[in-house]
Amino acid sequence: MYNILTLNAISPKGLAKLPPEEFKVSSDFENPDGIIVRSADMHDYNIPESLLCIARAGAGTNNIPVEKCAEKGVVVFNTPGANANAVKELVLAALLISSRKITEAAEWTKTLKGQPDMDKLVEGGKKKFAGPEITGKKLGVIGLGAIGVLVANAALALGMEVIGFDPFLSVHSAWHISGQVELAKSVEEVVTQSDYVTIHVPQNDSTKNMINTELLKKFKTGARLINLARGGLVDPAAVAAALDEGILSKYVTDFAAEELLGKENVITLPHLGASTPESEENCAVMAALELKEYIEYGNIKNSVNFPNCEAPYTGKARVTIAHKNIPNMVGSITAIFAKENLNIDNMINKSKGNWAYTIIDFDSLGDKHDSLLKELKELKGVVKSRIVREK
Repeated sequence: MYNILTLNAISPKGLAKLPPEEFKVSSDFENPDGIIVRSADMHDYNIPESLLCIARAGAGTNNIPVEKCAEKGVVVFNTPGANANAVKELVLAALLISSRKITEAAEWTKTLKGQPDMDKLVEGGKKKFAGPEITGKKLGVIGLGAIGVLVANAALALGMEVIGFDPFLSVHSAWHISGQVELAKSVEEVVTQSDYVTIHVPQNDSTKNMINTELLKKFKTGARLINLARGGLVDPAAVAAALDEGILSKYVTDFAAEELLGKENVITLPHLGASTPESEENCAVMAALELKEYIEYGNIKNSVNFPNCEAPYTGKARVTIAHKNIPNMVGSITAIFAKENLNIDNMINKSKGNWAYTIIDFDSLGDKHDSLLKELKELKGVVKSRIVREK
């Protein structure tokens, strides 16, 4: 029986993917085998030795100490693409509210309550809420992952021209993006041409404040900026200055910043990007299945700190090792099994940055379980090893 800790309310549809005869789910475990989390901050969480993995029901993992987990051999998963449609739909709404002054007009109309000449006031006041159509305008999409591709294709269907940039365009995205999307060679090429710019990249050291004073000076005058990805991608002070100078005519964001709250031509939403019942269910299902596959069979898919590493389980004994990506690591691991006269039936090793992961299948481990784990634990560079399946 595996104990799974939930740190947020997780959709029952997702938890249903964990068979109750194998997994016990609770919000009150001290030494869990796995964790499913949404937005709870885990940076002060004391990681127990029992913990094998953390599944984030969402794409971003800023709330999880990813590197600290890697050092303890804890695999961190996310769910890329599970909330993509929800975010895409909100981006389309952002395009419209950034153009047509819909939210401002709705708020102004509330002030007309009780006015005897309301119809006349409406006709006289509506002029100040005029705004351009999006058809025929150019949308710049920075980041062509699961969300960016959906946004780009949807914008084309709405009659927009689309230019996009992603230095790490995946094969999957390349297959799904429309051939009508112009692919730029740089972010600068996107912003100089676009009437609207939307950002869809992860937040990390290289993307922190990527929308800054220097880049904003290259924007097309009067452009509208949309950020429903991560708050830290945009320097709020730089955006405020760009709005004052007329470089930007509108900024729509899903992330509150003190400098921009209440500022004219800024629309701030309360992190609504994935706030749909469908999205929450999709993320929960994907997170639960990733966690289940790893705990039961040692397979890794969609990890942010260890490489994807999968091997079909054929019913034999299986050992997995999470270790540093250093020279002669695999040789040192296989030498331990050779010394114990164990024949390797199948082995796969993958690396990602500073970390690597190895899956090894055997016909049988005999009575060597305890001695193997002891030797692997003592091997320099190994952070976690376990016997996933015995025979």
